Amino acid sequence: MARYLISFNDGDMDFPEEDFSAVSEAAHAVMRDAMSQGAWIVGGGFQGFSPRRVAVDGLVTDGPLAESPVHIGGFAVLEVSTDNEAVEWARRIAVACRCAQEIRRIMDDSEQESLQKI
Repeated sequence: MARYLISFNDGDMDFPEEDFSAVSEAAHAVMRDAMSQGAWIVGGGFQGFSPRRVAVDGLVTDGPLAESPVHIGGFAVLEVSTDNEAVEWARRIAVACRCAQEIRRIMDDSEQESLQKI
């Protein structure tokens, strides 16, 4: 099994405000289906853009790690058997959210995997 980050950028969801509840319900339906199939790990959307940076010495400051005009608006982490399954989930999320999705395979980490089995 492999884990995938499926995400879209803030501002990519472009639909009339009155469609928000329909988009929300469609996205939640995909999430519920992924949960029922055991694929869903975690996901959600971000309200606005106000990240904080934590330095190696613990100092907390406002702002992103690096200035960028693009930032994540929402994401899902899913665990599936094949790349094709991940692409299909990304397609379903794209339909529900009415915007294209970016998909990235998360690197395997044997230490993390062994600790999660405990």
